[in-house]
Amino acid sequence: MKAKPLLNIKSLKEQVYEFLRDAMRRGEILPGSVIDMEETSVRLGVSKTPLRDALLQLEMEDFVTILPRRKVVVNVLRPEDIKNYYEIIGALESTALLQSFDLLGEADLENMGRLNVEMKEAIERDNFDLYYERNLAFHDVFLSRCGNENLLKIINNLKRRLYDFPRQQGFVKEWEQTSIGEHAAFLGLIKSGEKDEAAAHIRDVHWSFALQEKYVLKYYLRASEVLKG
Repeated sequence: MKAKPLLNIKSLKEQVYEFLRDAMRRGEILPGSVIDMEETSVRLGVSKTPLRDALLQLEMEDFVTILPRRKVVVNVLRPEDIKNYYEIIGALESTALLQSFDLLGEADLENMGRLNVEMKEAIERDNFDLYYERNLAFHDVFLSRCGNENLLKIINNLKRRLYDFPRQQGFVKEWEQTSIGEHAAFLGLIKSGEKDEAAAHIRDVHWSFALQEKYVLKYYLRASEVLKG
């Protein structure tokens, strides 16, 4: 008979955090809404301590703002936030590439090429979730090689803030197709050994808010219309 674990692998705070983040991703907790700590504590059957700790983590990640008298407001994603996040992600991903460039092997490049093809196939099947997952995986190939876990945490959190709050269904297909083309150009630069050019491409093209703004505005306009019902 298998012994029952003495400890839960995840702390109560982590479980509450994941519950709230999943509710945000699914659109059950919407930007601009208020989280009632008393009601949420009762609903989850937990004390206010793990709930407060989870909310503090969400505040550090810019998902919520904790106000006096136990009022917690879910932050709205503003255009200036999007612009700032693009600049930060672009700078960090280009830095990560410079650190990982010489560690990328043939298998890594083949994997990136395959993932880019799968992104194209996902668009053709109108499968946004698959496109989204393959897009993250494409970037993760070179990001995972940089050896800087703190940098990766910042990037991943900002991406969740941009695209997973809540995750929208549906495409701005011109944007997705443009992104696939940018991936192909980026991969070509890496294969040619053009390290600095590849880093500049990911920063100044792929994550350039000025270049991507027309697509960003279309995407978030659609997101706003969905949220309004």
